[in-house]
Amino acid sequence: MTTKRRNAGIPVDYDPTQFPAFAVTVDVVVMTMSEGMLHVLLVCRGEAPFEGMWAIPGGFKRPTETLDEAAKRELVEETGVDAASLLTQFGAYGDPGRDPRMNVVTIAYLAVLREVGAVVGGSDAAAAALIPVSDVLNGKIDLAFDHLQIVRDAVERVRVELEVTGIATAFAGATFTLAELRAVYEAVWGVQLDAANFRRSLVAEDGWVIATGRRAQPGAAGGKPAELFRAGRAWKTGGPIRCPHSIEKRKDIPTGGSVRSRSTTVVLKKRR
Repeated sequence: MTTKRRNAGIPVDYDPTQFPAFAVTVDVVVMTMSEGMLHVLLVCRGEAPFEGMWAIPGGFKRPTETLDEAAKRELVEETGVDAASLLTQFGAYGDPGRDPRMNVVTIAYLAVLREVGAVVGGSDAAAAALIPVSDVLNGKIDLAFDHLQIVRDAVERVRVELEVTGIATAFAGATFTLAELRAVYEAVWGVQLDAANFRRSLVAEDGWVIATGRRAQPGAAGGKPAELFRAGRAWKTGGPIRCPHSIEKRKDIPTGGSVRSRSTTVVLKKRR
């Protein structure tokens, strides 16, 4: 939609060159679950500055496109991933020294995907890959620019949204086992939840999960395949459980890593 400029009241002597120039970029944090761990989609920069370092997919906004259009384009060009309908803004970063080239303000986007699909580096990205979030937060993977802070903020945003939105089902997909859904909470919150308590929390009140009548594919260990569920309407108004209080206050827990708290009892949230 084109912005209306009629009757804008711009002074005839207005000179935009009198103001310091700065650029606008977009950076896209894509998160997914893989092998029970929270992963983030990163690209290896193929040019200076920070050539050879990992970074969040993104780039400069073109004068003729919106921020959303720029985020979609950069994500597809650099990784081959199309998540346009799932992109949401969650922050803006404008410290003067965050980019050595010039003063750059970036708008950060978040997308949660069940399946990322094929990841291929393109444009100015030498490579693209899914990296465990724990490796980023623990400093095993160094990120360019201020992208470590952006990833930290994105993780914190997802941690909060697990309580107040249905974002957990975006990680789990259209159908899921309760173990798969529990793994989302454990990976994002950095806790170990009691399986029996978690199940009771989901089935104790109508509207959270609905049995599909089908079962997952048998696992390598054999045994009876787990029951498949789909999300109920209750997820539209929030999430079913609260983050354990002892973990909620700790910001240094490596998300999705091997460091876990003792088995934690799930606290059921009552719907309004």
